[in-house]
Amino acid sequence: MPQTRSIKADVVIIGAGSAGMSAYKSARQFTDSILVIEEGHYGTTCARVGCMPSKLLIAAAEAAHHVQHAGRFGIKVAQPEVDGKAVMARLRAERDRFVGFVVEDVEGWPEAHKIRGSARFVAPGRLILDDGTEIEAGRVVIATGSRSVWPSAWNALGDRLIINDDVFYWDDLPSSVAVFGNGVIGLELAQALHRLGVRVKLFGRSGRVGPLTDPDVAAAALAAYAAEYRFSPAAQVAAVERQGDQVVVAERIDGQDVEERFDYLIAATGRQPNLDRLGLEHAGIKLDERGTPVGWDRRTARIGESRIFLAGDAAPDAPLLHEASDAGRIAGENAARFPDVAPRHRRTPIGVVFSDPQIAMVGQSHAQLTKAGARFITGTVDFTGQGRARVAGRNIGKLALYAHPETGKFLGAEMAGPAAEHIAHLLAWAIEADRSVQQMLDSPFYHPVIEEGVRTALRAARDAMHEKSPAHRPCLDCRAAA
Repeated sequence: MPQTRSIKADVVIIGAGSAGMSAYKSARQFTDSILVIEEGHYGTTCARVGCMPSKLLIAAAEAAHHVQHAGRFGIKVAQPEVDGKAVMARLRAERDRFVGFVVEDVEGWPEAHKIRGSARFVAPGRLILDDGTEIEAGRVVIATGSRSVWPSAWNALGDRLIINDDVFYWDDLPSSVAVFGNGVIGLELAQALHRLGVRVKLFGRSGRVGPLTDPDVAAAALAAYAAEYRFSPAAQVAAVERQGDQVVVAERIDGQDVEERFDYLIAATGRQPNLDRLGLEHAGIKLDERGTPVGWDRRTARIGESRIFLAGDAAPDAPLLHEASDAGRIAGENAARFPDVAPRHRRTPIGVVFSDPQIAMVGQSHAQLTKAGARFITGTVDFTGQGRARVAGRNIGKLALYAHPETGKFLGAEMAGPAAEHIAHLLAWAIEADRSVQQMLDSPFYHPVIEEGVRTALRAARDAMHEKSPAHRPCLDCRAAA
């Protein structure tokens, strides 16, 4: 009878994605007794099916869009022809290049630090793999990521149902797709595919526009997207079924029943953490009704008083690469230095949607401030009349800044507009530096640049603050200087 293989390690990391890789590198600074368990392919979600391939698709879409709209600048060009096979070939080649860098990194780790398999807890500190290997862990870092979810009834669609991961393995572009889910993934894919000549409709249910919570900013974003492609943020879908090799979507529009056929349905309806197969109940971890561990600390990555740490998309945190890397670093360090667990700084929240106009979320959102009952004033700018944006033909969208009504401390922002990915960084840095609205106004602004729109919003915030507290109104010379 064969003996059961047994392995012992101070730190066991489950998952070799962005968070797991970061945890490994961090933990290895303090111990060499490490084991990383991975059941799938090496290569992060970002590189393989997330950030990078989606931006490659968007880059191709933007190129086609700029050519199609060159006429507004007086430039006459022939109608562009999108070669779907060439678009997808470049995407896959560049995607594989990014993945290759990640795989090369992991393959450079000592073989004794890596093992393949699916792990689950059988007791606190004890894991077993699907091949029967037993692992005794001093501490465990869970970095198992997340997976797409969709209504179970859609399974009847068979191979006509796909998720965003599948898009990046296409050899060619289809003629039509129905995209379900008005979050970040849905917004980016729907617009990119539309600009590449695919007949698209984006179906939402919540009425929201991506992550936006400010009603005015969301309205500006919706107007921009709906003017370019078909977007129903609160669609009344009666049925989704397969007929032959097509998906038929039945929808109620203006009191009428309308059916439309598509080649595929892309489910961008959310993700759930890969925690349900780990047997966390055997590790003494309490779970809430959503299956999320109770007592997780974002600043230590530790779950309660246990020896288990949680990081990346598997954690109740923002599903972003930089957040996963930060959390992995914290989890790896604290697991390796246990019981010397220390809270670490978490950077100002920042999120970007690479749609057009882009969406940016920085610091505290409108919804978060409102839910917390916080007192705040808002300064806004409408980019339709902003100088540099108008020159470039990108004059669309709005920016809303939030600040404390008395101290003027900058709290957060929501934006849908030009260069949002860059403006978001400037605003996030301002929050990190604990800047006030006036201090931000005292900073240099060049002319003519899109960032001048930020200054307009800051001035509006300052004026709103002074209306609430006249005693804090500055002299005319001071205002003129800013």
